[in-house]
Amino acid sequence: MIELTKKDILRKLISCIDLTTLSNKDNQDSVQELIDKANQGHDGIHPAAVCTFSNLGHFVKGQLNPSIKAAVVGSSFPTSQTLSSAKIAEAKLIAETGIDELDIVINRGDAIAGNFSNISNEINEIRAAIGTLHLKVILETGELQDERLIKKTAQIAIDAGADFIKTSTGKTEIGATPAAVGWMCEIIHNHYTKTGIKIGIKPSGGIRSFEDAILYFNLVGEILGAEWQNPQLFRIGASSLYDTLIEAYQKC
Repeated sequence: MIELTKKDILRKLISCIDLTTLSNKDNQDSVQELIDKANQGHDGIHPAAVCTFSNLGHFVKGQLNPSIKAAVVGSSFPTSQTLSSAKIAEAKLIAETGIDELDIVINRGDAIAGNFSNISNEINEIRAAIGTLHLKVILETGELQDERLIKKTAQIAIDAGADFIKTSTGKTEIGATPAAVGWMCEIIHNHYTKTGIKIGIKPSGGIRSFEDAILYFNLVGEILGAEWQNPQLFRIGASSLYDTLIEAYQKC
């Protein structure tokens, strides 16, 4: 086995970033800066995606390097507290904007109350509404905390059609944790063993340093293997981390 250098790892990490802005003040001018940064890349490396609010998705998609995905958030992000019919209708409208990926969030109230069929039905309906678009399902693990709930909701999301499962919206006090990501990876591994289908994993929330990023990169590698350590199956939701990793890369 060839051992990766720090520079090799940094290249991989940079290419797995979902470069994200979800500010209440976002507009075309502010998002343009993110698009330009993503398109410019560094030393031939580009982020996996640019992630914004859905009203900016079409604008982003129209200007991105074709190798970079246009991702948006939906499903009454970040709370998921609205009518199921509204979430499904929103997902269909988002799909019509031409974006590549949709990140939705489960209703944690339903999870805590044990209303798992509500969660499953919503994801199934959203999956049907968006067709072949890439679907990432956020569990908001910091609000679930309990191992049983995190594993249960991860399995529900996968069974209902998620292409990726994701830790956090980045809008709560607790984002990604090694424990939560480990539990999610276990569910992904079990699913792969049974079906041969690979589901992606996206740690997100509070990942700001190279040390944070490499922790999750290695954790995914240990549980799921090197096959998962690429943008097709591993993403990191971040904003400032992208610049931090490029600075570290330049010093190698």
